Amino acid sequence: MGTTDETGGRDADAVRAVETALEEIRLLGGRRGRPEHAGPRHERGHEGHGRRHGGGGRLAGVARGRVLGALARADRPLSIGEVGEVVGVDQPRASRLVQALVDAGLAERTADPADARRSAIVVNDAGREALAKAQAARRAAISEALQGFDEDEREQFAELLGRFAAAWPRD
Repeated sequence: MGTTDETGGRDADAVRAVETALEEIRLLGGRRGRPEHAGPRHERGHEGHGRRHGGGGRLAGVARGRVLGALARADRPLSIGEVGEVVGVDQPRASRLVQALVDAGLAERTADPADARRSAIVVNDAGREALAKAQAARRAAISEALQGFDEDEREQFAELLGRFAAAWPRD
């Protein structure tokens, strides 16, 4: 049986390695081969679908999570354009994603100290808490998925998946 991230040890290292590799693949996969103009039109349909069902949609939630993670990892407030670059979407899509986070109370717009005409985006405490909960849930799901692997298999899988993510073709 695998241990959870909170208990530490080799299993926790494997869970973190798998999580990192999956995130890397997801970020790279979203950017590869997608025409710059295709993103918003294609993704708008997913957002609308989610709104009809009252939840914001899984795909829209994943994109907002990527933005929230990028804001949390940044060592300074980011512009909308920088958010788009980090998560691999164009500026209009980045603006909509940021606005959704602001509306949800997870991020805040501040004045850009370098240019008062622009906004700078920062994650707030509620956003950090939401991100931590999402990461804990993701780690628990990974740990559960690894339950059928013995300790050596978990480590080997994590190592191979990490190599796979590192070898993923970049644009």
